[in-house]
This record gives sequence, structure tokens and C-alpha cells, in this order.
Amino acid sequence: MGQLDGKIAIVTGASRGMGASHARRFVAEGAQVLLTDLRADVGDALASELGSRAAFAEHDVTNAADWQRIVAITEDKFGPVTVLVNNAGILGPMAKTAEVTEADYMHVCAVNQHSIYLGMHAVIPSMLKAGQGSIVNISSIAGLVANYGFPSLAYVASKFAVRGMTKAAAVEYGPDNIRANSVHPGFIMTPMMVEATNEEGGDALAQIPLRRIAEPEEVSNLVLFLASDQSSYITGAEHVIDAGMTAQ
Repeated sequence: MGQLDGKIAIVTGASRGMGASHARRFVAEGAQVLLTDLRADVGDALASELGSRAAFAEHDVTNAADWQRIVAITEDKFGPVTVLVNNAGILGPMAKTAEVTEADYMHVCAVNQHSIYLGMHAVIPSMLKAGQGSIVNISSIAGLVANYGFPSLAYVASKFAVRGMTKAAAVEYGPDNIRANSVHPGFIMTPMMVEATNEEGGDALAQIPLRRIAEPEEVSNLVLFLASDQSSYITGAEHVIDAGMTAQ
């Protein structure tokens, strides 16, 4: 039996990188999964590859009405949602506090922070119908420490907020058998990281005690655990997967 047999999941930002890895692992472990992203061509192709227990829907995570549509699609195709992985996110421009524009700041927070509220707001009623739920919000080590290698007030602000919002939801909905946890990855080998550093790791390796960049599948192992009943007594916690970076 798979660890997610009977689970119905929404995974955002699922067309590439960590989101695609999470979706693959969820389907392999028995879940039915709606993959969402703005990259429709890539997302459609991945869902087709994963078979009948996967589907794709184009999705703007910053739009409240779009979230309601996504939940309706999931319920119509698979049933009430029992797992939500809020994975979609952007890095935004690298700029110090006095240099970042208000427009850039607001955009990063809309995608990384406000979308977490919108996702939980839309999905929790479905979880209440199911009588259970696990919410996994993807934050970052930038949600734990400010100096993680790149100057970006907006990114740090949004990722710290995800940590707090997760705790609030966990406390509020624990009595309803709905859990919420945040995941805080360090450097992961994804297109976003390569685009940000213009290389595959480079100088970042010197900051990492294990001296390597993680593969997305390593984060998926943790996300799978939190989505599954194996973590049934874990909620309201931040889970760090950073090869020791924030231990320094």
C-alpha cells in the first residue's frame, strides 16, 4: 500500500522543480493529485505522464476566484481535498531594503504570502467536509534567518509570514483533525535556484555543511511524510531541510 492511498491533493507550482517532484511522489504513493501552475503546456504534459490519478489545471495562486475554481475542479474529479501543498513561489529581484521597489515587494508577497492565505481559505472547507486534512506550506530558510546569501527583503518577509500563518491555521483547525506544517528548504537544485545564481551551486556550496545542493526528491520525502498519516501527531511546526545551513 502507498503512504497516500485515499488522499486527494492539490499541489501548486507543480509543472517543474520541487512541485513536479512532489506531484510525482504523491501519485506514486497512491494519491489523486491536481497539479496547478501557470505553465499550462508543461503541466498538462506532466499530468498526462502521471496517468489517471493526476490532472492539471492552469492556476493563478494570487487570485481568490481562481482558488475557488481549483477546489471545485478537484472535488468534481476526485472528491474533497485532504492534502494541500502550497508550493508555488518566486524569488523576486535581489535588492536591498532601500532599493527594492514597492511594486516588486508587493508582487513577491502576493505570490509567496497572500497565496498561502487564499489557498488555505479555499481548501479548508473541503477538508472539513472530508473530516481530515494536511496542509504543507513551502517556506524557506529565509523564513528562519534573514542572511541566507541574497539580499531580498520581500522574499524574507513573505517566507517569515508563511511560517506564522501555518502556525495560526494549525492551532485553529487542530480540533477539526486538520494539520498544518511549514517546510524550510535551503539550496535545492531547481530551475529557480539555477536562474538566481546563474550556475548550479557555485559559491553557495561553501555555505553548506554537507557541501552539496539537494535534489528536489529529497524535499519531497519530507513533504510526503507531512502529507501522510505517518505524521499524524505533528502540526504547527517548521521543518528545516537545509544540510545544516541555519545551524551555523
